[in-house]
Amino acid sequence: MGCPAGIGPEIILRYYMARRWPAGLQPIVIGDIGVLKRCATELNLQDSCISWQPGSEPIQGTTPVLSVSDLNAQTIQWGQPNNATAHAMVHYIETAVRLTQDGFLHGITTCPISKDALNNAGYNFPGHTEMLADLTSSSNYAMMMAGKSLRVTLVTIHCPLAKVPELLTPNAVFNLITITSDALRNDFGIARPRIAVAGLNPHAGENNLFGTEEGSAIVPAIEKARKENIEVSGPYPPDTVFFKATKGDFDAVVCMYHDQGLIPFKLLHFHDGVNVTLGLPIVRTSVDHGTGYDIAGKGVASPESLSEAVQLAADISTNRATVQTTGNS
Repeated sequence: MGCPAGIGPEIILRYYMARRWPAGLQPIVIGDIGVLKRCATELNLQDSCISWQPGSEPIQGTTPVLSVSDLNAQTIQWGQPNNATAHAMVHYIETAVRLTQDGFLHGITTCPISKDALNNAGYNFPGHTEMLADLTSSSNYAMMMAGKSLRVTLVTIHCPLAKVPELLTPNAVFNLITITSDALRNDFGIARPRIAVAGLNPHAGENNLFGTEEGSAIVPAIEKARKENIEVSGPYPPDTVFFKATKGDFDAVVCMYHDQGLIPFKLLHFHDGVNVTLGLPIVRTSVDHGTGYDIAGKGVASPESLSEAVQLAADISTNRATVQTTGNS
């Protein structure tokens, strides 16, 4: 459910009201049934929430909720997280991971959390991704933003722009190319993925005229990946590579820093983009937006990204099962 004081409860209720998922997919809510019911009442949304327990069969037409927290729903102020809501959102994540590892669930889709609230409550993680990696003992993971027109992965994520050049090493770029390739095959079902790598500098360095990172870090990584039989090319000028990807030339673009990839991605997929964590032993997708504290409780939040994220989690789960069955990866 994400942060109880954010838009997570509203988009969950709206998602269940629409019920656009295909046969065979049964979403379960891990959160707080009292908060959901209060949200439904205040926003005049359909309340079909009923309690669910692991292993039980959900009742069709309902919103099955495993209520992990028991917050005083009436005291929660929309848009204002506190220590209690922070601990609750952590417990939701921990429970979802455990149930997925134990086989009760096939994957996880997360609604947004507050990184500030997370850290203020004593959990020293930059966000969902790092916490999930810790809970699953994963050290080789990455973030992908996925949409129908564009997929991007990021070598560096939440760091100052001034630090990006020193963090770009041949190993770092090669590692992300490898993770991206594996995910496209195993999670997205693409038999022979085509990966483009963006340069860091204007014109991809223009033969070291505008920067040297392409030659020192990016090109060696691409060459190494090709030797591993990965179909990868670049480095491409950042101002043209995304256009080529959206036209179907590539299945994903490996980007050097956060905004390089997320600006074009959100221009195309602001409402329906999905955040996917690659490299975890469990399936995890997330909405591509924040907690929306400024609009929480106002009845204007869209469930579109949540809908896409749940569907993608189901697709990845199916693709992984196919790989395990056939032995192809």
